[in-house]
Amino acid sequence: MELRTLRYFLAAANEENITRAADLLHVTQPTLSRQLMDLERELGTTLMLRGKKGMTLTDDGLFFRQRAEEIVELADRLEQAFAERNAEVSGVISIGATESVGSRLFAKLIKHFSDKYPLVHFDLYNEMADYIKERIDRGLVDVGLLLEPVDTVKYDFVRLSQKETWGVLMRKDHPLAGRESVQPEEMIPYPLILPLRERVRSEVLNWLKCEEKDLNIPLSYTLLSNAVLLVEEGLGCAFCLDGALAIRSSPDLRFIPIRPEHTTHSVLIWKKNHLFTPAVSLFIQEINLFRANMMP
Repeated sequence: MELRTLRYFLAAANEENITRAADLLHVTQPTLSRQLMDLERELGTTLMLRGKKGMTLTDDGLFFRQRAEEIVELADRLEQAFAERNAEVSGVISIGATESVGSRLFAKLIKHFSDKYPLVHFDLYNEMADYIKERIDRGLVDVGLLLEPVDTVKYDFVRLSQKETWGVLMRKDHPLAGRESVQPEEMIPYPLILPLRERVRSEVLNWLKCEEKDLNIPLSYTLLSNAVLLVEEGLGCAFCLDGALAIRSSPDLRFIPIRPEHTTHSVLIWKKNHLFTPAVSLFIQEINLFRANMMP
């Protein structure tokens, strides 16, 4: 299977029309059709259903499309990396980030680096920690900003010093909104919005000292931004961290810390023993310099 064939398939999948895809690729329609049929024969499955109005992907086709996009993206990044080795520092650094207090420090770090190397650009993905780790493992993200707990066995990392505090986000007219703090068990009678990330969710349930089936959980979230709107609408109260910028988006909301206090930290992670592009390598050096400056 050649990289060119993957590009042919992706063009056809995106256009949903053989003729338009062939024009885009500057090949003849019979050539493109033959390439796609050879690909299906090689894989032993049907990727596309052909009809008078165009083409639609089968379930296998949708799965293949996702993997083909990842392979082509990796190939493009590899080609770009070799071009950068013999040129002034430039290129793209791919960043994955969760919502946290650490985001502010990370933003300063990126701005400082961008000032030093103006030809370097950043792609920023805002995702849940588990999705960011998955993209790092596949080589699609270079550096991730994650919230602990994080298994760092496969990664080099820098732990940021800023403390993130757990609490409950609620409307200001909630019966407990006037409190300085709440105990997790006090939230059990109310509808709750919980993090979807499994390790964090288990920790919250442990604080609540009850099983999930005994709670009213109308919504689970990956990133808090949209969940905040539903807290504001009165769907429920959200267990979250005080570092998420979204909790300050409305004067009608209050963040109440939980007691006893529960805190965590942000970490910057990247692959161990991995050969990065010059731009990414320099950025990691900048992170390590930042870590050295944080030490007493």
